[in-house]
Amino acid sequence: MSSPLKGVLLGLAGFGLFSIADATIKFLGGNYHPVQIVAFAGLFTLPLIGLLWLKQPVSLRPVHPWLMALRTLALIGNGLLVTYAFTTLPLAQAYAIFFTLPLMLTLLAWPVLGDRVDLIGGLAVLLGLAGVLVALNPGRVDLGIGHLAAILGTGLAAVHYLIIRRTGGVEAMVPMMLYPVLGQTISAFMILPGRYAPMPPADLATVAGLTLSGFCGTLLMIAAYRISPPIVVAPTQYSQIVWAAILGALIFNEPMTASSALGMMIIAIAGVLVVACQGRQPG
Repeated sequence: MSSPLKGVLLGLAGFGLFSIADATIKFLGGNYHPVQIVAFAGLFTLPLIGLLWLKQPVSLRPVHPWLMALRTLALIGNGLLVTYAFTTLPLAQAYAIFFTLPLMLTLLAWPVLGDRVDLIGGLAVLLGLAGVLVALNPGRVDLGIGHLAAILGTGLAAVHYLIIRRTGGVEAMVPMMLYPVLGQTISAFMILPGRYAPMPPADLATVAGLTLSGFCGTLLMIAAYRISPPIVVAPTQYSQIVWAAILGALIFNEPMTASSALGMMIIAIAGVLVVACQGRQPG
């Protein structure tokens, strides 16, 4: 099996697990506050990171402590906002916004990293924004706090990825995972009082399953990017269009509308154009 094909298969599997985790968040959101979901998911994730460290012990001291702190703050906000968005929005609407991440990275990379946006990249950004309007269908869909949370969460995810690019990949994987999860867990438990609801063993097991899906999905994506270039792996994110249609209809009685499907496909095409442009750039 060729390396590109392996990368695609690993990417599809990783985003499949992410979709299962996202649907689990939405399922739990019917009974629990998003802060509680973040708190307990983080609590279950920390031992998994510990096992990863025992397998490959590395220094936990960040190479760039201030950038690590900024990235941690960005992911604390991202975790809370994205969790809230999934608990309040239909899966298709949430994904339509989250799919704009490559477009946000394209816009932010210009002032932050000096990456110029060429004509195709600029057109792709405009095409992606048009796709969002088609998918969300303003006028027929009441835009609310959940949509704003998704937009802000996606923006913070873009900050996180820009910092990873800025640091040049010198940070080890364990500290890269540890500090954001630790920050999310501590901050969520700090604001949990007054929002906590007792969780029976079955729901705790569901949170554990959510955690394992997200953690394994992360490891699969890391493996995918190690053996295949981003231009091959990144477009596999748009396989979540299919997952949104299947999980939304089967579990949450949210059949995907024609406008949502069309808008998400437009955003996907724009995202692939952006990735293709990056793949043509030297270095």
